Amino acid sequence: MEDLQLFVKTAAKQGASDLHLAAESLPFMRVKGALKAMKEIPLKMEEVRKMVVGLLSQEQLKELAMFGDVDVGVNVAEIPLRLNIHKQTLGFSIAARLLPSEIPTPEKLGFYPIMLDIPKYENGLVVFSGPAGSGKSTSLAAIIESINKTQAQHIITLEDPIEYRFKQKKSLIEQRQLGTDFPTFAKGLRHVLRQDPNVIVVGEMRDPETISLALTAAETGHLVLSTLHAPNASEVIERIVTIFEGAKQQQILVQLAACIRMVVSQQLRLNAKGDLTVVREILTSTPAIQNAIRQNKLGTIRSAIQTGRKDGMISMEQALALAEK
Repeated sequence: MEDLQLFVKTAAKQGASDLHLAAESLPFMRVKGALKAMKEIPLKMEEVRKMVVGLLSQEQLKELAMFGDVDVGVNVAEIPLRLNIHKQTLGFSIAARLLPSEIPTPEKLGFYPIMLDIPKYENGLVVFSGPAGSGKSTSLAAIIESINKTQAQHIITLEDPIEYRFKQKKSLIEQRQLGTDFPTFAKGLRHVLRQDPNVIVVGEMRDPETISLALTAAETGHLVLSTLHAPNASEVIERIVTIFEGAKQQQILVQLAACIRMVVSQQLRLNAKGDLTVVREILTSTPAIQNAIRQNKLGTIRSAIQTGRKDGMISMEQALALAEK
């Protein structure tokens, strides 16, 4: 574990976002989006195996042996990490995402002004999208912590894995981990609705049942925060709708139109100074957006985002243009 601590400390000192330790390969870290070798000698299979054994519980080792990979959140050298440990041809590999030691504020993350209203929402659905590593989980954590600091709410999170650990301030926060505390997002979400929450955080909307339950929760007076893999805000709406068919799709259109509050699609880009910065596309709920969803005219949403600046909307193209100034 000493070698692992050294790698993590070095990566953190260099401002790396990710660390990759693979058997029979050079150790790499990702700095400002680019991979950088950390030394010139490949890691031995046994070195990486010992790291893996030191990181995982017996149950997690069994899961790794059975399924070939496992996700886990840990602290190494007092630095929080989100790990994916997986098998590969030459042994084990560790992909580590370095997380901030403290939960950043929305302001520090550069939330656009309209996004600062999200913690004040009493109900509805807010979805963050973007590629892996674009900061979706960190954005959700900033919102949760903002609520925790200012409001007495019951917040329940369903995560895979738990990344940020919250300390109770004004809110009651229960964090639950997939595979340990609940078997699937759908089953976890079904039971959460019986636990008197104000705010529900769903790590990812992966399947029709989870999406349907999230919409029902948002429609019945809960604030639901979640993520979904999609390249832009309009695609988020389309993926939610098109995963259903027939009469169920019509029901989803009505529910989504009623409860959607905001979609944030974000990307990491290098700015003029060579630093990584978050660029965000924003879709807000307006009568025009609600009608487009309800009537299944999803093709009009893209243009509505481009012309919706007065309603707080901004397209990715507009956001990139602003970021370059």
